[in-house]
Amino acid sequence: MSDALLEVEDLRVAFAVGGRELRAVDGISYTVEPGRTLAIIGESGSGKTVCCRAIMGLLPVGTAIGGSARLRGTEMIGLSDAELRKHRGQDMAMIFQDPARSLNPTMRVGVQVTEAITTHRKVGKKEAYAQAVELLRLVRIPAPERRFHEYPHQLSGGMRQRIMIAMALACRPKLLIADEATTALDVTTQAQIMELMLELQQELGMGLVLISHDLGLAASYADEVVVMYAGKIVEQASAKQLFGTGGTVKMRYTRALLDAIPHLERPAHTELPVVSGRPPDPANLPPGCSFAPRCPSAADDCRATRPALVEHAAGHRWACWHPCENGVAS
Repeated sequence: MSDALLEVEDLRVAFAVGGRELRAVDGISYTVEPGRTLAIIGESGSGKTVCCRAIMGLLPVGTAIGGSARLRGTEMIGLSDAELRKHRGQDMAMIFQDPARSLNPTMRVGVQVTEAITTHRKVGKKEAYAQAVELLRLVRIPAPERRFHEYPHQLSGGMRQRIMIAMALACRPKLLIADEATTALDVTTQAQIMELMLELQQELGMGLVLISHDLGLAASYADEVVVMYAGKIVEQASAKQLFGTGGTVKMRYTRALLDAIPHLERPAHTELPVVSGRPPDPANLPPGCSFAPRCPSAADDCRATRPALVEHAAGHRWACWHPCENGVAS
């Protein structure tokens, strides 16, 4: 028996769009351990959110989903919506990017937190209120008894995101997925929210999945990192192996994302490097490496044959015919 909290194997997700099959996720595998943080990073459209929504059962009816996603040994792929509802909230929960779109603007925030509790627990109104106030206190909402009766528009963006975290934690899930949960927040609030989630993770022993395009976030808070491009994992390693002292990035796409991060060491008004070109059409992927059309170091073999994701070093997998030498693209 594996000790992993979540085991994803060969997960595939495809949508039918205009008579074409759009492969949003194409055979990805990873694990999440209890109390550990996995960051899934990549540009918009790389498949980060879709793979997690597939696990949560939050994709449109008719979506083709294959492969396996076992949560504490229970297969999530193929479960009915009624069966998935038993696991959502109780065993796994998801925090979305924009709380303004996720919260009901016509309902007091305390009522929404209370509903998250009563949906999965048989508790009375008084007990549900007490638990909701305690959750607001847990996520560092000041004066929780007063905030309970306020509407979303009366709270700041950071406060609304804390409300979303409280709702996600209502039933103490074993797995928490944060989908760009801090993107819309200022840097200070972002750091506060991340520190809060990590504190709660340690307190509750949760596995945490961070979906982000921010490599700085992954470097600061993740234990393991998965880099996705065009629906596939192109590099996978511990955060220390990629970003720590002596760390080595091998996939040129990962290197390009790192190079695009602003640094204080750069001279003032220096133009930031960009990843040229655009991601490929998921319904019409190139025959070789999907990143080859954008890679300045692409060779004929890159354009002809797709490289497999292989563990070239202990705990470090990448998919590139011509990896970076010493973490630097040549």
